[in-house]
Amino acid sequence: MGKNVGGSPFDRNEFAAIDQKQAMAKRCSHEGVVAGAKAAVVASIATAIPTMASARWLPWAKANLNYTAQALIISTVGGAAYFIVADKKILATARRNSFNKPSISDEL
Repeated sequence: MGKNVGGSPFDRNEFAAIDQKQAMAKRCSHEGVVAGAKAAVVASIATAIPTMASARWLPWAKANLNYTAQALIISTVGGAAYFIVADKKILATARRNSFNKPSISDEL
C-alpha cells in the first residue's frame, strides 16, 4: 500500500517541527546579521579616526597612505568585525537553542 495521503497527525507534527527549525534558523541568522552590522559600524568608526589622523600628522603615514590605502584599512577592519561577531552570535544562539529545545505545542 502507499503512504497515507490524507495527512496523519504524525505528518503534521513532522512538518511543524521542520517549520519550527526553519524559523529558529532564520531568527539565529538575523540576530547574527544585526550584531555583525553593529560591530562593523563601531569598528569602522574606531579605525577611521586614528587612520585619518595619522595620515594627516605622521610623516611616514602622510607619505605612504593614500586615500585608497586608508579606505582599505577601514573597510578590512569593518568586514572582519562583521564576520567575527556575526559568526560568534550565530553559534552562541544555536548552542543556546540546542539546549533549550521547545516542544511543538509551545509554538502552536
